[in-house]
Formats: sequence, structure tokens, C-alpha cells
Amino acid sequence: MNIEDIQFDEQGLVPAILQDAQSKEVLTLAYMNREAVEKSMETGETVLYSRSRQELWHKGATSGNTQAIHSMKYDCDQDAVLVQVIPNGPACHKGDYSCFSTTFYGKQTEPADHRYQILDELQRVLSERKATLPEGSYTSEMFQNGVDRIAKKVTEEAGEVIIAAKNDDQEELTWETADLLFHTLMLLTDRGLPFDDVLRALEERHQKK
Repeated sequence: MNIEDIQFDEQGLVPAILQDAQSKEVLTLAYMNREAVEKSMETGETVLYSRSRQELWHKGATSGNTQAIHSMKYDCDQDAVLVQVIPNGPACHKGDYSCFSTTFYGKQTEPADHRYQILDELQRVLSERKATLPEGSYTSEMFQNGVDRIAKKVTEEAGEVIIAAKNDDQEELTWETADLLFHTLMLLTDRGLPFDDVLRALEERHQKK
């Protein structure tokens, strides 16, 4: 992205849509001026412009709920910016995962009807759990225990898949593979790696064959 191409308005601002790079959930709408864009690119974390305080605002500087930038894009008119982030906590100042949590018209968003929708839904839930760490949640406990515990669980589940395959037990192999995929997605979420990047790597590898 060439910052010179961004069309800032007469106040020197551009709308910035913040999106979870893993779950694709829209987290909030904010604004950036040129300095905020430059600081974001320099630090690798979202730096916004507060219109009410008329000053730069490093997201999470006080709360600790920072957002590591995965990518920044502008739209076709170059007058809006999409910032894909890996959130380190809730995006909303009220403690919610996303600022867009209330439906005031129409239906709640229904999942797309396709066979791999469950993977998208798992990514969304895992990203939300990592950001908010609700009490009593298995995934929250795993995230709090850290990467070593999650990685160990992935290793354990991989072993269970191998055993099920050698036992030629279709039902056991199904469930153990599901456990392995779930904990692998958890590991990717913990490390801030969108599953889309894995799929992209598979596509590139396939094209080379």
C-alpha cells in the first residue's frame, strides 16, 4: 500500500475498518490521519485518531488490548482503509469482542451454507475466546496455559489419530481427527496465524505440482 494514494478528507481523516484477520469479524470503525497510518505501519499495531480528543490513540496502550496488524488495504476509491488485525483482547471499550454486537434490524447473521462453514465458525469462536477469556471455558483455560500446553495437546491428538488409523476404527478415527483439527486451529489462533494463510500455502503448493 502506498500511503500517498490514500484520499484523506478535508479534515485529514480516513475511515478505518478494523477486522479480525482470523475470524473475519468486523471489530470496530475508527479513523486515521496520515500520522496514525504511518505510526501503525512503523509499530505494527493499530494507531488511530480520536476525533473527540483530537489526538493519536494507540489502541490498547492503556487497557493492554492491543491489535497486531496483519495487513492494511484501501478500497477502490482509496478513501477507506481496511486494517486486518490479530486482537490481544476485546476490541470494544465495554469489554465485548466486537463493537458491532447488537442487531437492531433484521435477522442475526446466519452462517453461510457450505460444507466447511464449521471451520469458519470455529475460527470465529476461538478468536473471540482468546480475546475475552470467559470463565469456565475450556478454550480460555488452554489459551491462558499458553502455547506449550496447546502444542502438547496437538501432539497428543496426532498420536490418537495414528492409533485410530492403525486400529482401522472409522468412528474413532473420525472423532480423533476432529479433535486434532480443533486443537490445530486453537494453536494457530494462539500464534496469531490466520487459517487463510495455511490454505493459501496449500493452493500455492498445489499449483506448483
